Amino acid sequence: MGFWQSITQLFATERTPRCEDLSAVCDLLGYRFKDPSLLSLSLCHRSFVRSQPNGGESYERLEFLGDSVLGLAISEQLYRDHPDETEGNLTKIKAMLVNETTLAQVGREIGLNAFIHLSPEEDKSGGRDRNSIIADAFEAVIGAIYLDGGIGPARELVYKFIYSRRESITSDLSQKNYKGDLLELVQARGEGVPRYDVVSEVGPDHEKTFHVIVTVAGEKIGEGTGLSKKEAEQKAAAMALERVSKVES
Repeated sequence: MGFWQSITQLFATERTPRCEDLSAVCDLLGYRFKDPSLLSLSLCHRSFVRSQPNGGESYERLEFLGDSVLGLAISEQLYRDHPDETEGNLTKIKAMLVNETTLAQVGREIGLNAFIHLSPEEDKSGGRDRNSIIADAFEAVIGAIYLDGGIGPARELVYKFIYSRRESITSDLSQKNYKGDLLELVQARGEGVPRYDVVSEVGPDHEKTFHVIVTVAGEKIGEGTGLSKKEAEQKAAAMALERVSKVES
């Protein structure tokens, strides 16, 4: 039995019926892995790993790597394409291209979320459509491609699925980077850097809610709740900006 056939049978027994095999994921990405186990790992959410008798590794380490590769690829392309743009504006554009909302939206559009390994509980609770999970898996896939083929193929994937959509992404008002705007405002006032702290995590791993507060110079200026730390931080920053605008008006 060949490797791809073995992987296909594994998917058929351990995944949801709507998910197809790894070869189909390669077709979706436009990249053929030399080491398919990297792709398989990049799709393993921690809930799936914990549901298996023998445990294993989730995609979180690959996600860590992919986040850096994504940031480098976007930063390099922005630098080359916008020689007259300021560092501040380049940072804002980059933030919109690499944030959770963008990655989740692209992941849904290309169908990546259908291939993520989840526990039955996580899947039933809507995890397959959760922004944080889709975005994290997307970053893990980028990390896997980087390890498998180097920076070239990883950069091509980022350009194909993310950078090429930069016009529509940056014109989407829902992509507003509240954390970036708050940081810019606070630094302009000489008040340092906003600090974000998770004050509570409620619920099981497959359906956890995070409550975050943001403080400046030790004073709480905003708070937010979300299904991921990133979402909760953005909401806290949005509240802080709203409060500041009311005080100044």
